[in-house]
Amino acid sequence: MKELQRLVEGRVRVAGDAGFEDATRPFNKRYADIRPTAVLSVRHAADVARAITWARERNMPVVARGGGHSYAGYSVGAGLVLDLRGLGSVRVDPVSGLVAVGGGTRNGAIYQALQRHDLAIPLGNSDEVGIGGLVLGGGVSAVSRAYGLTADALVETEIVLADGTALVCNATDNADLFWACRGGGGGHFGVNTSFTFRTRTPVPSSTCLLLWPWRQAAQVLAVLQKIMAQAPDQFAARIGASRAGDDPGVVSIIGQHLGPAAELRELLAPALDVARPARADIADRGYWGAKDYMYHETSGEPFAVRTRCTPKPLSDSGIQAIVDAVERWPGSTNPDGAGVALFAWGGAINRVPVADSAFPHRDTLFLVSMDTSWLPSDPAHTVWSNLEWLDGLHEEMGNYATEAAYVNFTDPALTDWQSAYYGPNYPRLAQIKKRYDPDGFFQPPQAIRPLGKEIRA
Repeated sequence: MKELQRLVEGRVRVAGDAGFEDATRPFNKRYADIRPTAVLSVRHAADVARAITWARERNMPVVARGGGHSYAGYSVGAGLVLDLRGLGSVRVDPVSGLVAVGGGTRNGAIYQALQRHDLAIPLGNSDEVGIGGLVLGGGVSAVSRAYGLTADALVETEIVLADGTALVCNATDNADLFWACRGGGGGHFGVNTSFTFRTRTPVPSSTCLLLWPWRQAAQVLAVLQKIMAQAPDQFAARIGASRAGDDPGVVSIIGQHLGPAAELRELLAPALDVARPARADIADRGYWGAKDYMYHETSGEPFAVRTRCTPKPLSDSGIQAIVDAVERWPGSTNPDGAGVALFAWGGAINRVPVADSAFPHRDTLFLVSMDTSWLPSDPAHTVWSNLEWLDGLHEEMGNYATEAAYVNFTDPALTDWQSAYYGPNYPRLAQIKKRYDPDGFFQPPQAIRPLGKEIRA
């Protein structure tokens, strides 16, 4: 790696070097055993170009790592990892309303800069998630029903291609690649070194967190679905049915409303009338207070997630299938447990035509997210039982929801992932891949293939 170090200004590390683990550790510890040959912590975009050229000459795979939060561990690989954290600049222009960020910037830094100017873009609910992985796969936030996807706010990106050249992509320059960078997923076409977004003026908000005991699960889930199906775009929420440890389970809803708590209480009144929650927190928070309230925390221990989409509320039998599945979860010692979440999409997301960006899920009411977790100390049988439970639930929910899946909740168990992730947009993505990476140099495990070309296994 000495030759690469002479070419770049960033730091090249191999296993055993100080900082190697921090620069390569995957968020999902299920993939903690993946060990790259080396990691380059880049200092600028030129480092990215030089490293890609060096690696291509040696037929060494390259993986870009922003926040390292790939659910399937795809932000780590056996070859060279490009640690993009050095590309962490944030520049806000309050006059134009644009914010330009480096390709390795994390949500927390972007939120901080935006809050100083009281401007907003749809971002995720974790400070540590990298902007690259979020926006390239679409990016759905707590305000996306009103503001659209993170990718819908993107106006320009700079990307380093497989041949080491850098391109600026926007609606007029390299517009086909710009299209692909809005929902096509990360790691397929190059390494994005910067993103520029159009901002909005934030709206005073309220939040809710309600929990119901498990005995009321089916009836509460049914009414919560109906609430979200009829809700205005200003209200988005995550409906959950989950268990952890020996607990019987809980039904929950957590959400943000771009309006006062009085309106939010009125929206939620049907659920409150059906069953009294064990906890009910509905309050005015302001936009930035609501952002903090919506933060999601997890242990980061091993987990697996599978998704489907539905354009309408699940049937009563679909709801019962969820309830029955949560009750038969085999259990583990991970405090995150397991369950099913219905993320409310629609609204502004669905008002963008399917062909306008690579993100295809423009008819979805709920993302149905099924997950389970365990600890490294759990016996192999527990891990196997949890994965078998998840696969069975995913198959069963195929009776009630479509095959469509969200690429940012990457699912390594998917077989027909081309159709599930990209729907009718996959053929165009394959054409764009052929134009910008015809040899298939960038090859994540679920790689978009250049049209008409089979790339190495």
